[in-house]
Amino acid sequence: MLPLGVFIIAGLALSAVSVKAYKNNQKNINPARTLYSKEKAAIKKGKKDKITPLFSEVRSQQIKEFSSDVDDGKISDVEQKVKLDFAVASVALGLSTVGVLLYAPLKYISVLPLSYVARHIFQDAYQSLFKERRIKASVADSIMLLGCVTTGYYFAASLGGWLYFIARKLVIKTEDHSRKSLINVFHEQPRFVWVQKEGCEVEIPFDSLSIGDIVVIHAGQTIAVDGTIVDGQATIDQRILTGESQPAEKGVGNQVFASTVVLSGKIGIEVEKEGSETVAAQIGEILSRTTDFKMSIQLRGEEMADKLALPILVLAALALPILGPSGAVVVLNANVVYQVRILTPIGTLNFLNLASQNGILIKDGRVLELLNQVDTVVFDKTGTLTLNQLTVSKVYTLGDMSENELLSYAAAAESKQTHPIAKAILEEALNRELSWPDIEEAKYEVGYGLKVKIYNQVIRVGGARFMEIEGIAIPAEIRFLQDSGHKHGYSLVMVGLGERLGGAIELQPTIRPEAKRIISSLRQRNMSMAIISGDHEKPTQKLAQELGIEHYFAETLPKNKADIIEQLQKEGQFVCFVGDGINDSIALKQANVSISLRGASSAATDTAQIILIDESLNELIQVFDVASAFDANMKNMLLVTLGPGVAIISGAFFLHLALVPAIALINLGLVVGIGNSMLPLFKKDWQANGRKSKMNTQP
Repeated sequence: MLPLGVFIIAGLALSAVSVKAYKNNQKNINPARTLYSKEKAAIKKGKKDKITPLFSEVRSQQIKEFSSDVDDGKISDVEQKVKLDFAVASVALGLSTVGVLLYAPLKYISVLPLSYVARHIFQDAYQSLFKERRIKASVADSIMLLGCVTTGYYFAASLGGWLYFIARKLVIKTEDHSRKSLINVFHEQPRFVWVQKEGCEVEIPFDSLSIGDIVVIHAGQTIAVDGTIVDGQATIDQRILTGESQPAEKGVGNQVFASTVVLSGKIGIEVEKEGSETVAAQIGEILSRTTDFKMSIQLRGEEMADKLALPILVLAALALPILGPSGAVVVLNANVVYQVRILTPIGTLNFLNLASQNGILIKDGRVLELLNQVDTVVFDKTGTLTLNQLTVSKVYTLGDMSENELLSYAAAAESKQTHPIAKAILEEALNRELSWPDIEEAKYEVGYGLKVKIYNQVIRVGGARFMEIEGIAIPAEIRFLQDSGHKHGYSLVMVGLGERLGGAIELQPTIRPEAKRIISSLRQRNMSMAIISGDHEKPTQKLAQELGIEHYFAETLPKNKADIIEQLQKEGQFVCFVGDGINDSIALKQANVSISLRGASSAATDTAQIILIDESLNELIQVFDVASAFDANMKNMLLVTLGPGVAIISGAFFLHLALVPAIALINLGLVVGIGNSMLPLFKKDWQANGRKSKMNTQP
């Protein structure tokens, strides 16, 4: 027992020094975004930087960035309780170790702190036996602890309790213990809003709003309430809530919703719903009531530990009359539960940190278990498969005006604007290497467009309603293009020259450049794919055809998106959903695996289990590569941990193996298992293959 005690004390001292050195090192670590940029730069140069094991600061910073909790910096109640129990278990281990080596009475005193922390194990065992009617690992743990104490093996009992809480601490690090009870759909809402009071605009706190107040919203601002426009006109991006790719033109009498964005114009909104009554908040409320089955998923190690409990207890019962109490305790200590409990979260943490270093934030380690079961990937359309920017697809002219001339006038008018429509027009003009004249006089009309003077001629740029207000006649062919474009998800910006319409510019959403490559790679993995969108039928169908996706669902309400996911699950499919809007959040929670992108709505990033940090789909295939590598690593871990257990049981029955060498042998298996768990830090073939595949298949 003496050599084993010295070994444990040395190990504890080394662990303490390592933790202290690690904490000092973390003080000099940059925030996640800087670290991620440096890592990507290193990859481009062909470097292979070492990945920080276990508690990577990159992953911690990424989690902090995507947390909408108001109490950032505080650890959860679960973590606090385990931290306290681990400290008490460490006291018990210290007392028993000193008791074995130096002063025998201390090993008896160690039973007191051990009893305090062991209550959790006994409570879980009671719950398992008498409530759940099944034998779990906690039952074997309880019998092992009692057996060790009653036979005088106090050090073995304390070591078992200490290892139990080491495992609990590691498991908690792999799970998402979020403190929020309701998804924060108002993460982007302003703290203050402007309201009309007796003919003046007054800034008041958002929380002070009342039904009937008139809220004033300018271009570029997020609408804070549900209500009806009573003054002004605006072009509004409703994508985040409805999934429609085409901006909506709204005027007096039209209804608007919280969390949507005014692209251009200025409006006064009479508050009809605010706070928890808005459509966005109701989506959040539905979300909070939606059952999240993933929280009941066990890590593979915990599941295996429960399955091994009954066979170990049966073998210990057989050993009791043959080998006596000491022999039965040896068999109980052959249980690889502690090794599996420790090694599984260590391996999981290393893969989570490896993913973080490669631009993938996986919030909960249990997702790595689920990803290998995915056979169906469902995408949201707008903002996920398409970019949040518009592209000029066609330029229509009337009379003898050329496309470039019309585009130059439009670019001149929009040259001082920053909304998406202006950016698309200016980008197309630059692509065509056009120049545009200076504006002599500009008048920015409140609403759908603007009016400028160039070469003593009035140029108007805006929507159909703006042209009608300005008295510009719209020919039948342009009306037809507008109606047709609306059905296909296109926007039409009209350009007036003087008192007549000079033509129109057609804008359409931009497909992500990496989308076709990602879809092709998923198809090679025999994945079934579908698109779910709140957008119209035609644009959704067209996108599905362009990308080669076999199934699509258009004009789908937020709750119905989750219903479609549920129906697919009932048909036996294991679904991964990728989305970015508030309207996607219920479906994200319903899916077996959920993925969102950095820059998405807070409702989506709060709900999703995985976030792609570079705001694109580029790393989606690597998500599945990480999961495959994790699966292989876990299988190896099970092999290296089962070996010592089999050897101990055989030794106990045939060689009368004592407890001390049994503990040494089982801990030797633990050391080998830790080496296997650290392999992802050194063996990164799947990363190289993923980048090579990406380069070779780039369209």
